[in-house]
Amino acid sequence: MKLQNLIAAKSKVQKKIAVAAAEDQEVIEAIASALKLDLASFILYGDETKIKALLSEHSITENEKVTITHTSGANEAATEAVKAVSSGEADVLMKGMVPTATLLKAVLNKEYGLRTGNVLSHVAVFEVEGYDRFTIVTDAAMNIAPDLKQKVQITKNAVQIARAIGIETPKVAPIAAVEVVNPDMQATLDAAALTQMNQRGQLKDCIVDGPLALDNAVSLEAAKHKGITSDVAGKADILLVPTIEVGNVLYKSLIYFANAKVGAVIAGAKAPIVLTSRSDSAESKLNSLILAVCSAN
Repeated sequence: MKLQNLIAAKSKVQKKIAVAAAEDQEVIEAIASALKLDLASFILYGDETKIKALLSEHSITENEKVTITHTSGANEAATEAVKAVSSGEADVLMKGMVPTATLLKAVLNKEYGLRTGNVLSHVAVFEVEGYDRFTIVTDAAMNIAPDLKQKVQITKNAVQIARAIGIETPKVAPIAAVEVVNPDMQATLDAAALTQMNQRGQLKDCIVDGPLALDNAVSLEAAKHKGITSDVAGKADILLVPTIEVGNVLYKSLIYFANAKVGAVIAGAKAPIVLTSRSDSAESKLNSLILAVCSAN
């Protein structure tokens, strides 16, 4: 499964992406690649002179696919980009050269923000060499130590993204250190509760089974060795991690040890948010744009 193949799933109606503080080399590289793929059109908010200079390096000028709106500083760029998405002028929000806290403050603004009342969560889709399916990890960046109620929403957000990229009934594995319920390990109690909620129809459009340790979630051989029989064990599409530390380590391990490719979005808002890190490559930013466009359909 290739992340770039998701372009075929995008809507025939082209989406528009609002970029907050677009004066960033790798953001512009990702935008240039997206334009070559005819992925979307862009409204670029930020320092007009710097943005034009970066665009010129890729022989891009303002046209029907790329417009620039000059703003003074990161705060104004974030505000105007969020307003564009909130008003329907744009379909996706992307972070440029702006602090995450500044962008999220605008996203959560009660007057013009993108709040829905749901938990916002980070959903990362990995393309791992040798695997015949995507591996989705959540939540590696937003919720520090989610409780059961938050995990329900995090699961729903991930399921929505999975379905948007063609996984009709995603298999969800709530990850723990062991695959048995242990009253002293909250992750196992939450996993068992999520499984029961799924069986009773409270978590729809997916199959949940846990707790599962990572090996039993992704390897059929490991699951069989432990005598675990379920529709999820060894075949998980979504790995629901118990804490941000687990998610962060898993996320970075896949990139740095497995050379996995990744695209990620923030889900749970009125529109997908591309909230990439400064350390993310232009390719990862492009993959995130592809994921966002697909999930904005």
